[in-house]
Amino acid sequence: MTVNLPQLRAFLAVVDAGGFSAAAAELGMSQSAVSHAVAALERELAAPLLVRATPARTTALGARVLPHARLALSAARSVERIAADATGTTTGTVRLAATPTVCQGLVPGLLRHWREEQPRITVRVFEGDSAEIAGWLEDGTTDAAVLIDPPPGPGVQLADDAYRALLPRDHPLADEPLVDLRDLEDDQFLISPNGCEARIRTLHGLAGLRFSPTHRVRDLATLISMVQAGIGVTVLSEVSRSLIPSDLVLLPVAPQTSRRLVLTGPSDRPWHPALRALADAAVGHLARVASQEPVAEGAGAAGAHQPLPRHAP
Repeated sequence: MTVNLPQLRAFLAVVDAGGFSAAAAELGMSQSAVSHAVAALERELAAPLLVRATPARTTALGARVLPHARLALSAARSVERIAADATGTTTGTVRLAATPTVCQGLVPGLLRHWREEQPRITVRVFEGDSAEIAGWLEDGTTDAAVLIDPPPGPGVQLADDAYRALLPRDHPLADEPLVDLRDLEDDQFLISPNGCEARIRTLHGLAGLRFSPTHRVRDLATLISMVQAGIGVTVLSEVSRSLIPSDLVLLPVAPQTSRRLVLTGPSDRPWHPALRALADAAVGHLARVASQEPVAEGAGAAGAHQPLPRHAP
């Protein structure tokens, strides 16, 4: 029997992506090459591992093989990490998950920096809500994630992301240095029903206000457009600032609260060997950005981090 890592990698990619075409795009291979690798694995095991449907799913045997395939690739990454430590070179593809706001507001700058500083590492970004990205990191769909307020553990804090009031520039409070949430009680309040809603609900509670949004808007761009149109106001995190058009203002809000954005890997298995290099590069980049730009009131300096172990778990 000659089961090999490329076969297992193709099998996992089809399971995680839900099909051969999506797996091929993820792996940077042709669809026929992925199909050939999976078929070769099935010949070696003398039984089908996948039901060819939409989406593709595992057979009973495939479900039993799946966790062992993940362990095999994890072990291979551990070997790569040892070699990278010994030679001082780091290569590979890291699959990174983050929420929409983080993907749009924070990740693009990091990607540009990583391409310059770590050109031999490819980063593929997956966008999902907080529950999705935590699940992807746990089951091995992604190698890393930017988690919001995770429990203590190894990782790099990219930002202490404070919440801000988003107002039209012609709003009566637009020139104030600080907006009290209670002063917005008569405005229609818009909310995006994602991971931020619980924190914004908490803000209302701290201000002694009833949380009663007028509209729930799923898409961030639509939410911003509705504020532009004068339909209402909202509260967004500081990381959204790069997405705000010039006819809107993003102002510190009282009561104040923030969330921690932490770049981390899985807690129960070795990290991708390239992730530590990306984490170290992110710390340096964000520290330089913080030193060059004024820090808005209430915002923590980017790049604060817990010590990253030499061999992160």
